Amino acid sequence: MDETLKKLVSEVLSRSGSSVHIKLETNYPKNRLVGGKYNLGTHTVTLYIEQIKAQCLQIFSSESFFYDYSLVVLAHEIGHAEDGDLANLSEQLDTCLTEIERTRILLKIEENAWEYARNFTSHLNQVFVDTIISESLQPYYKALEMEHIA
Repeated sequence: MDETLKKLVSEVLSRSGSSVHIKLETNYPKNRLVGGKYNLGTHTVTLYIEQIKAQCLQIFSSESFFYDYSLVVLAHEIGHAEDGDLANLSEQLDTCLTEIERTRILLKIEENAWEYARNFTSHLNQVFVDTIISESLQPYYKALEMEHIA
């Protein structure tokens, strides 16, 4: 595994003060472009290296930003781990009755994690960070917009 990435992960985890466990995997097991995932039950963040590279290439047409992109994804996933509202929001997901309600809750979960992530990415180019955040949130905004139109 990439030693530079391992060092980056260790530094971010140390700075965060989080007790979350971090795993690095080569690929996400399903056919989706998921760069990272937080598991509330095991308090574990998993980063998927090849999907992060693919996302970076898709958004920025280059893998040259891979380490900064990985930092942003990691900070976001730690944001989920440190979100005091996550358990409650997850419970709300189990009881919501409509797809729009579900989308609003999912959006809130993502926005909370991105807000946390901004603390660990303030030294990066903010246009870079904002582009990643925008790409991440776009499906939720689009779904809410479509529901509003319907």
